[in-house]
Amino acid sequence: MSAKTAAAALLLTASCTAQKPEIGAPPASVWTETCEDWADWDKPGPPFRIHGDSYYVGTCGIGAILITGDQGHVLIDGGTQDGAAEIMANIAELGFAIEDVKIILNSHEHFDHVGGLSSLQRASGAEVLTSVQAADVLRSGREGSDDPQAGLHAPFEPVANVLEGLDPSAKNGSQRVTLGTTELTAIATPGHTAGALTWQWRSCDPSGDCRTIVYADSMSPISNDTYRFSGHPEYLAAFRQGIARVAALDCDILLTPHPSASGLRDKLLAGDFTSGMNCRQYAASITDRLDARLAEEAAR
Repeated sequence: MSAKTAAAALLLTASCTAQKPEIGAPPASVWTETCEDWADWDKPGPPFRIHGDSYYVGTCGIGAILITGDQGHVLIDGGTQDGAAEIMANIAELGFAIEDVKIILNSHEHFDHVGGLSSLQRASGAEVLTSVQAADVLRSGREGSDDPQAGLHAPFEPVANVLEGLDPSAKNGSQRVTLGTTELTAIATPGHTAGALTWQWRSCDPSGDCRTIVYADSMSPISNDTYRFSGHPEYLAAFRQGIARVAALDCDILLTPHPSASGLRDKLLAGDFTSGMNCRQYAASITDRLDARLAEEAAR
């Protein structure tokens, strides 16, 4: 890794100050009128404020999160190749400029979450920062040979100028990314893919009410027909370690790349993002699924 890449992984600063728009976000309740649980991945859904400077800008079926700041904005995930247009439209609807997105991050390296990154990078000029394990996938547009789902997905448009600076698994499981006053923590959560990341940050509203938000990776133990998690003991141990990290996180608001996996619609219907599934419960549900998968493998 070059010195430039290593530095960028820890601290990225914008050369200009992002404009503060007049926010015209629709009420979050509008999303529940448009989006049903487990909606089509590319179905358009309205953007909304999650808390403070953090906004949902994804589609009905695939999450994308915008975190705004005076030195530029951070975008997590890019949806599918077609879904990128909806993400850009949602950012514009909030009154923000795509050109003010300075860093693009991702959860895991499957086409439904990173397929739109190339389009978003071209439109914004942002740096795409990912884990060392996911970098080659983003650059090639093809899943890795170590992916449990290898062979199941069509290729996506490769992403140019990927910075492979993040390796939280080598840094006690977490690593920080900073842009101006915006600070996020990348948490290593391999399992669904080798390079998967969970993101945590603190968001405050103008009144000083601050919440810790976690965008936890999918983590589901899904694979092709020949892959056995029990046949990869080191990978399985890292998978369980990532689940334990999520369970231990400070986590006022839980979000996930597939919004229904953490009950986003139920949270919106309750009018409280802190309601419903939390990180500990989410981790427990993943543990149950992994244990069931291993029992299934043992019975084959």
